Amino acid sequence: MELVIILFLVLFATLYYIKKGDSLYKFVIDGANVVYDRWAPYSFKTIKEKVKDLGQDYTPKDHAIQLALFGGGAFIISYLYFYNFLVSIIYVVAAISMVPYLHYLRCKRIYSEFIFEQVQVYTTNTIMEFQTTQSFVKALEGVYSSGVLQDPVLSDVKIMIDMAYQNGVVDESIEYMNERYDFYMTRNMHQLFLQITKEGSRDSGDVLENMLQDIDTLVEGVYRDRMDRSNFHRQFISYGLMLYLLVMLIQYMLQVETYRELLKNPIVLVALHAIVILNSYFLISGEKYYNENVGAE
Repeated sequence: MELVIILFLVLFATLYYIKKGDSLYKFVIDGANVVYDRWAPYSFKTIKEKVKDLGQDYTPKDHAIQLALFGGGAFIISYLYFYNFLVSIIYVVAAISMVPYLHYLRCKRIYSEFIFEQVQVYTTNTIMEFQTTQSFVKALEGVYSSGVLQDPVLSDVKIMIDMAYQNGVVDESIEYMNERYDFYMTRNMHQLFLQITKEGSRDSGDVLENMLQDIDTLVEGVYRDRMDRSNFHRQFISYGLMLYLLVMLIQYMLQVETYRELLKNPIVLVALHAIVILNSYFLISGEKYYNENVGAE
């Protein structure tokens, strides 16, 4: 009965704040933003700003729902394991504290996918521009002014152009871009253009066409890999959540009264805490792998 009442209150509060607006969320997030602005790395601030520009950042309602799901889920699972309100509150706090980290991982994945797409656009359009201009720098200028690129790649292309005119050669420009975007297709294209620039552009058409086909094949493979990983990710999360609920099967087999008597044994309690913590670590590690290993190349 206690659990039913608590769950009802949590559900009512969640629906109320979603309906009435984001006043509670605003109060919490404003305090969090103070800490974020002071301690978050500059690189992540840039990433988060780009994710927001792309329209893929969470809305206040999304954040509120995510916090409610994590907090409510942690409370239900921990209460079913330990039947202890204080222990459940500790697990709720721990679960909610992981939300910013998971948001950080998600933003990094979205940003990495965006950069890969921009690099693919950069390489493809530079090759096509070169086929017309037969000049690497002119090709870069054509791509820069075409409007197909966005920052930060757009700004880096402008830096490449300025460096090329300043130095009179493209070597330093290419080295700069290779360090900024260490992709297989970027390095291969730059190596080809470096060779053409130094040895002449005779009979380069077929080689450039083959490189365009290689890029298309690579991009197709990357997107196929992303779909496969997305499907696996959903199955992985479902499997992890099912592991949590095995305690319900145990209680069904032993009866709830017998199970609650077992909770008085310190060894049983330690074992149950270990199960919850290890399964949580398993899920968080999977999330980290899914979001960081985006399968770019």
